Amino acid sequence: MISLEKDGGYWIAVIDRPDKANSLTPEMLEGLCEIAEAARDAQALVLTGVGKVFSAGADLEAARAGMATSPLWERLSGAIARLPGLTICALNGTLAGGAMGMALACDLRIAVPGAKVFYPVMKLGFLPQPSDPARLAALVGPARAKMILMAGQKIPVEEALTWGLIDRIVAPEALMTEARALAADTLATTPEHAGAIKALIR
Repeated sequence: MISLEKDGGYWIAVIDRPDKANSLTPEMLEGLCEIAEAARDAQALVLTGVGKVFSAGADLEAARAGMATSPLWERLSGAIARLPGLTICALNGTLAGGAMGMALACDLRIAVPGAKVFYPVMKLGFLPQPSDPARLAALVGPARAKMILMAGQKIPVEEALTWGLIDRIVAPEALMTEARALAADTLATTPEHAGAIKALIR
């Protein structure tokens, strides 16, 4: 349910469980962690999904069993954030819950029209993963971070674009073409050069 496509230094990790809104089981989350950790060898890593939802976060049954507070979420976002190459979250649809962490850890976020972004931790009685609020606030500011985390607002990607949470809105049929185009310059240089530029931005 997690697949990895490689084209030289260009890696695409795909969440493929559309019948369950791409909700993640512990095994799927572990698989994403392993891909992100191995992607130190990649020049660009793209995360995307199959169907009309990028990911609804934790699988409902797994969440009830404690997955909502699993350290795997933080392991995944931390591994993505540490990568020296370019990381892109290509949102094929709505982004919800714990899946927000991997998107926030990416360098760029592109999305299809009509998708929404929300993180209902207040409503569900959970704390967000430790690094998520700071990454969210760095992108959108403290007040808008509270709109999502405390007021529980579902933000259309068209509005999220004006906030800085989404970087570009792309037609569904062009989503992966756009991801590849964004990675083109990084793929054309050496990993060391790309990593050096990214380190300067950090």
